[in-house]
Amino acid sequence: MAEGAQFAPLLSALWARFLLVGLFGFLTGLEMREYLLSKNADHAEGSHVKAGSARTLTFIALLGFVLHALDPAWRLYLGGMAAVVLFYLLFYHQKLRAGQTGILQPLIALVVYTYGPSATLLPPWFLVLLFVAVVFVLNARPFTHRLSERIAPGELVTLAKFLLLAAVILPLMPDRPVAEWLPATPYKIWVAVVAISGISYLGYILQRYLFPRQGYLVTGLLGGLYSSTATTIVLARRSRVEPGARAPLAAATIAASGMMYLRLLALVLLLNRDFFPATAVPFTMFGLAAIGYGVLRARAGQASRETRDEAAGHNPLELGTAALFAVLFIVMLVLTDAVLHRFGNAGLQALSFVVGFTDIDPFVLSLLNGHYRAAGMHSLAGALFIAAGSNNFLKAIYAVTIGGWRVQRTAFLGLVLLGVLTMGYGLFLSF
Repeated sequence: MAEGAQFAPLLSALWARFLLVGLFGFLTGLEMREYLLSKNADHAEGSHVKAGSARTLTFIALLGFVLHALDPAWRLYLGGMAAVVLFYLLFYHQKLRAGQTGILQPLIALVVYTYGPSATLLPPWFLVLLFVAVVFVLNARPFTHRLSERIAPGELVTLAKFLLLAAVILPLMPDRPVAEWLPATPYKIWVAVVAISGISYLGYILQRYLFPRQGYLVTGLLGGLYSSTATTIVLARRSRVEPGARAPLAAATIAASGMMYLRLLALVLLLNRDFFPATAVPFTMFGLAAIGYGVLRARAGQASRETRDEAAGHNPLELGTAALFAVLFIVMLVLTDAVLHRFGNAGLQALSFVVGFTDIDPFVLSLLNGHYRAAGMHSLAGALFIAAGSNNFLKAIYAVTIGGWRVQRTAFLGLVLLGVLTMGYGLFLSF
């Protein structure tokens, strides 16, 4: 018999649930007392008006339990709730007279009042979860204040729109072909858009809000998760105003490209694991080698300097950006299919090389999501590496063009070497 099953009869006993509700009510009261004490310490103008102590919330929790147990039809329970609400209305009126507007104490009291029915009607873990949620919310005041000050206006609205499209529209997309010329279903197209936007958004959030003033190496690592090309441009611009930071800037630039390989491997795992056997080892080796070089090089240089959060760029969850990406993705699907049918594997290799000098994400996703009967798995996987290699050439050009040869030559040579090795492996796979 499982351990949880052994405690089930005990937790279902009336007296056990009564004690559990009283205990969590008392502990919530203690946490509320600590919250009010800390809040009073932060406000020197005077103490906040309180409604009772830990015992008050204990009695409120027990009251809800007893009234629900006496009348399962909820009449007594709702009457008790009306009394609690009336009491806290009078309490809130007193708070307003004292110049205080916070309503957290009445809300916590109402949550505590629901401990009784929660213990009776729901599994025991839910009552525990409810108590833990109350404790976390009470302790999250400093964090929420800092977060509200740092979040840019409009970002939450953009995120809400994205969640609507990802969680509501995505399941409604048809997962069947809609046209002969389109080698992917609408569902797979939108899954790819959601996947690339989600990975980019993770790097954006980490870089903009969790590490807003980080060293160059961290900038490269997090920026590579978002966009290695954009990060290379930012670091190259930085080298023009800090030419003495050559070693850490080169380390960060190469590390950003290392993160690109791990990002591509994550897309393979999310979207098409048939590519995994051909890409797992080389993507991991190239990625870790570039990141390892960046870490070692950064330790030898002045990697402790701080950078601004400009590398984070714009929010990748903007709906206009997502719509444009979806259009580019469809164009790449059709173009790749047409090139394969007309020119075969040689055409695919040429296309992947040219695409590397643009944004490779739509092309990569087209390879992972399309159904290309004219090419084998090794040829398609080879095209991934060729595109990634030529993209390193593009970043090498950006580095020396923007930052100058004297400061960026190490980054240039490292990116070119990485590009040659990556493209060479891609050509080897294709043949």
